[in-house]
Amino acid sequence: MSQSDLQTARAGASPQRDTPPADRPGLRGHPWLTLLTVAVGVMMVALDGTVVAIANPVIQTDLHASPADIQWVTSGYLLALAVFLITAGKIGDRFGHRTTFLVGAAGFAASSAAIGFAGSIQTVIAFRVLQGLFGALLQPAALGLLRGAFPAERLNMAIGIWGGVIGASTAAGPIIGGLLVEHVSWQSVFFINIPVGLLAVLLGLWILRDVRSENAARSFDLPGIVLLSGAMFMLVWGIIKAPAWGWGDASTLLFLGGAVLAMAAFAFWQTRAKEPLIPLTLFRSVPLSAGTLLMVLMAFAFFGAIFFVTFYLQNVHGMTPVQAGVHLLPMTGMMIVGSPLAGTAIGRIGPRIPIAVGMLLTAVAMFGMSTLGTGSGGAVMSLWFVLLGLGISPVMVGATEVIVGNAPLELSGVAGGLQQAAMQVGGSLGTAVLGALMAAKVGDVLPGNWAAKTHLPLPQGEQLAQLKQGAQVGVAGAAPGTPAPVAHAIADAVHSSFVSGMSLAFAVASVVALAAAALGLLTKRGSTDAGPAVHV
Repeated sequence: MSQSDLQTARAGASPQRDTPPADRPGLRGHPWLTLLTVAVGVMMVALDGTVVAIANPVIQTDLHASPADIQWVTSGYLLALAVFLITAGKIGDRFGHRTTFLVGAAGFAASSAAIGFAGSIQTVIAFRVLQGLFGALLQPAALGLLRGAFPAERLNMAIGIWGGVIGASTAAGPIIGGLLVEHVSWQSVFFINIPVGLLAVLLGLWILRDVRSENAARSFDLPGIVLLSGAMFMLVWGIIKAPAWGWGDASTLLFLGGAVLAMAAFAFWQTRAKEPLIPLTLFRSVPLSAGTLLMVLMAFAFFGAIFFVTFYLQNVHGMTPVQAGVHLLPMTGMMIVGSPLAGTAIGRIGPRIPIAVGMLLTAVAMFGMSTLGTGSGGAVMSLWFVLLGLGISPVMVGATEVIVGNAPLELSGVAGGLQQAAMQVGGSLGTAVLGALMAAKVGDVLPGNWAAKTHLPLPQGEQLAQLKQGAQVGVAGAAPGTPAPVAHAIADAVHSSFVSGMSLAFAVASVVALAAAALGLLTKRGSTDAGPAVHV
């Protein structure tokens, strides 16, 4: 960001920092203890994201929930999170990231407890939505606290470790969730958040220190919040439902078109508001704008493609959730190790080269995974998983630092919310678009695979629809009592069709990763200026 743009974004603020965070005495506000504290809170949210997916089938059975109900257990959380992230960041900028973090951590733990004690699926859904709102408060606040605690030259390393914690928590989710559901109960998946949340609150009360800009907004842009929240809701909900409704369906077009109109109205209002929710001058920074789009493309490729890996491991290779989690450890292990190393490299040479190289490695890994077959061994899978983890680490760290580091201190919460929202939108879009491409491919090749491998007439009507639906996630679904050789042939046809669709999804993700690598060349490290600050 140029000096003139920086001054414009800060409304004339003098770009001076009062006291370097590293020189402050005592434990309160200590940079590395601040990192430890926010890592505990973020770990709780990241762990919950993958643990709950394991518990959903048991929740459905225990609470007699319909498929639509159980979808809302996930969709309600994701919608609340995506809709509220940027507003939550603004709340942190206005009232302080320490307070926002504490409320988010305490609320997330309390809503988790309420879910564990719930006796109906409606109660679970209601508190999952509340859990998403508290999670949205916590995540941008964590990045805002890191931005305020660390000087610019150390922020990359801090974000690298922060990313490693997210990777470790995400990796542990299926393993911990599988063990808890199998040996304890589905309620324990939520109860585990209580001690983690309490620890985050206690550490926060003891360690965290707010570093707020004197230029922080003194009021809320309520019309802007309503317009942006409406746009995000319509966008994410339209993306979630598009595979079921159809991308050309009137309902899908209504939601996506409404999102575009609401976003246009929001952008117009931001030019008129006295204290806008997101000053549009923020996007005069080419690196920040590139970093935001990069985060969308990275999440599109990574989360969209990885969505199918769990089905591949569990349904094609017959693994349990715990076994699948263990097989993904090479990827997540490289994310855990690679994120801090990426932070160090970015601190020395800037984010441009690490991000571009990382996305190139991601593209190669995605292309390699597109060659996986029904009989691929663990060594081949591990090779591509390692390369994917190694490639995605500098991108996660670098793009986050580019967005948060290039925003003025008074907008660090909004920048953190922008980073998280970009990831949510990209992941949802990737899952939906790649899922649609995969479904089309499966439907195209399934009849041929069925004829070649089973030598049976292709089912028709409702039976064919169920067969295709199962094939999209690798489930053969042979009828009870089917002779073993016939059941094996049906499974072979379904699995081959699933792998064909998965290969197409990974190939498209590889192309998106290449585009993101080119975009990474527009990034640069965040400014060392932070503006006048007050310590609380």
